[in-house]
Amino acid sequence: MATDSTHLSASSLTISTRFSYLELWPVCLIFGLILLAVWMPPGPFLAVSALLMIGGVLIFSLRSGYTAGELGLTKPFRNAGVIVAAGIVLAGLIAVCGHLWPQVAGAAIPVPLHRAWQYAIWAMIQEFILQSFFFLRFEAVFGGKKSVWIASGLFAVAHIPNPLLTPLSFLGALFFCEMFRRYRNLYPIGAIHALLGLTIAASLPDSLLHHMRVGIGYLMYHH
Repeated sequence: MATDSTHLSASSLTISTRFSYLELWPVCLIFGLILLAVWMPPGPFLAVSALLMIGGVLIFSLRSGYTAGELGLTKPFRNAGVIVAAGIVLAGLIAVCGHLWPQVAGAAIPVPLHRAWQYAIWAMIQEFILQSFFFLRFEAVFGGKKSVWIASGLFAVAHIPNPLLTPLSFLGALFFCEMFRRYRNLYPIGAIHALLGLTIAASLPDSLLHHMRVGIGYLMYHH
């Protein structure tokens, strides 16, 4: 009798695991649209793929069954000090390292205020996609700690072939995802993403950053 019970439990676990992989098909679809947008030349098809991606994220998120708290959209000040303090330290390290670059690979570019605000909004959108969409679904299948690495790797792939942003985005995503795993607060993570991105743009050489472009935009960049 105990043997039958054990067999039933193992079988149920296998079925549960198999069905949990269904969580990943929206990830594959949305990430495919992201890569399509990243590698597609400017034009109407690029706009369509970007709109499909954003619309898909919103629809899947609204129909996912995750609560606002699980999405990281409640209690914006919860543990915000810890996240912000750690992010400021990272931004300081990037800025210090940036002073060593201009003599070797050229200067950074100034970041106008209107571009800074635009990037700050885009940083929050990126973090919603990375955390509230990708990470949550990976977490449901692989668990939290493994998902930090998986989601970070996916984030880095979207920044290929930029030689600076690809490794920096991977390291940054490790920090962002771990903060989200621990604290479930998207707002300070998005703010720190914006701070780190702007610090990179203002500190590291544009000869390598190519105006923070990725994919085909990086390859097509002209000074």
